[in-house]
Amino acid sequence: MYRLLEEYLRKHINVSDEEITAFSSRLKSKKTKRGEILLEAGNICRHIYFVNQGCLRVFLMDNTGKESTRFLIPEGRFGTAFPSFILQEPSPAFIQGIEPSEILYLTYQEFRLLSDVLPGWEKLYIKNLEHDYIASIRRIESLITMNAKERYALLMEDNPGLIQRLPSKIIADYLGISQETLSRLKSKI
Repeated sequence: MYRLLEEYLRKHINVSDEEITAFSSRLKSKKTKRGEILLEAGNICRHIYFVNQGCLRVFLMDNTGKESTRFLIPEGRFGTAFPSFILQEPSPAFIQGIEPSEILYLTYQEFRLLSDVLPGWEKLYIKNLEHDYIASIRRIESLITMNAKERYALLMEDNPGLIQRLPSKIIADYLGISQETLSRLKSKI
């Protein structure tokens, strides 16, 4: 279960076998069911997740029950309801396993101690923050400046596997389009 995490760490930082063992020993593992909620809105997010298999999503829900997907966290990525996790305050967002998933997770307290265990953690953390920040800005820009076809093509380019694996409802929501528009786009491409 730790193979993908080890590959991820070795790809981004210089890390010894002992450091990987020390890091891995702090993680807990969990298998989620399709649709399982890991964080309810209104609760404080106490964990950061590494997706070993499957996909998580961070989403908001308005008072009518309409969902808005904020982030998708596929295999080989860390993710959480970041503002709530860092500030340790109630989250407006939910975290859900979209499909049966295998995840590894750290508590907030363990997360804060990682620099002591894994000297390259700060470098990796900054690299992840930069990547996720850029991805967020690009996503916002795409929602403002691109049409549905262009947003779909961008997702196909960045992560084509998600389109095949995830429910159309979630993909359409993530792209900011209707399911009907998504269906038309899928049939043309």
